[in-house]
Amino acid sequence: MRNIRIFRLSNGIRVVHQQLATTKIVHCGIILDVGSRDENTDNQGIAHFWEHMAFKGTRRRRSYNIINSLDSVGGELNAYTDKEKVVFYGSVRDQYFEKAVDILSDITFNSVFPEHQIEKERGVILEEMAMYYDSPDEALQDEFEAIVYKDHPMGMNILGKPETVKSFRKKDFLSFFRKNLSTDKIVFSCVGNISPDVVERMARKYFEGVRFRKAMLSREKFKRYSAKEEVLRRTIKQAKVAIGRDAYPLKHPNRIPLYVLVNMLGGPGMNSRLNLALRERYGFVYSIDAHYVPYTDTGLFAVFFGTEPKQLDRCINLVKKELNKFCEKPLTRRQLESAKEQLKGQLAMAEENNLSLMLMMGRSILDLGRIPTLEETYNQIDEVDSLMLRDIAQDIFDESKMSYLIMEPEKG
Repeated sequence: MRNIRIFRLSNGIRVVHQQLATTKIVHCGIILDVGSRDENTDNQGIAHFWEHMAFKGTRRRRSYNIINSLDSVGGELNAYTDKEKVVFYGSVRDQYFEKAVDILSDITFNSVFPEHQIEKERGVILEEMAMYYDSPDEALQDEFEAIVYKDHPMGMNILGKPETVKSFRKKDFLSFFRKNLSTDKIVFSCVGNISPDVVERMARKYFEGVRFRKAMLSREKFKRYSAKEEVLRRTIKQAKVAIGRDAYPLKHPNRIPLYVLVNMLGGPGMNSRLNLALRERYGFVYSIDAHYVPYTDTGLFAVFFGTEPKQLDRCINLVKKELNKFCEKPLTRRQLESAKEQLKGQLAMAEENNLSLMLMMGRSILDLGRIPTLEETYNQIDEVDSLMLRDIAQDIFDESKMSYLIMEPEKG
């Protein structure tokens, strides 16, 4: 039985906590329901820049004091930005729990954005962008999202553009926070051997004083997808390929069945169909993966791989062949049961990671308003049948709906 408690503070901030008696490490984080999709072409990259600036000074701490705060006791302090969330999180021995809550609340709500630090961090982010452009594997997914979500904020690069990153000032960070974030869209999540009473006391001490705020802007929903093909020339040796399209959102009834399909197609197991077809059978790729990422109002299905340019066409045809197999013939009972058990095992192992569990709980509260149990997810997996999977495959794997991005080596 899960020992999870959820409660809401007077300003709307929610707190979720799971007590685990078997660990001496506590993982905690502040998950904000704001991300790069809340930007526009004029402030693209500001959510990610804002995440960086949170570490650069508050009303109580200078930059060095922030980065040294948890490191000095053997802990970790980190953050990330994605399409729909900004997350600040820390991991420490449980005796330093209050220290972690204090620093997380301070950098999230009390950042002062010193102008000299903005200039310094601007250079850091421009260097990060340069590293990103030198890494075709990382660039491939972002470039592909720009194709799938063309002319929509979902398709904009999280890092932003050099011209927007160079333009940001203190007022821009304050304005972005004020316009896009509500306190009822903030969750403090915690997993560790900390009693519920202590968690509540810390939450009230460090979060109750945050002023209630309501977002002034609402998200632009993604509505119009059309298949596209694009070929880019890059200074690379391999050809890099992305194949996919938009997919089901978080609350769609076909979300779990699609996970089953995509996991069979190109999940982490060495027995995935794409790995067997392209790597094990022919040696055409080192790795090939299929991904399904659901968002609040849309989703992304994609296959990613790299190969020698001379094998490019054959690899693409092999991927199409594997997709068509799901569309043409229902799985046998044995294939279906094996796929279900494999996904269940992967989910169980993922829940063993307490840091991932803490982040999942916070995101689930924001996106679903609740935390589904592992048993509940298992039941949803068990309800999947072969005909359902074939119908979903015919919908999502429809060849006429697929978009293609190919990065080819520049011709010398």
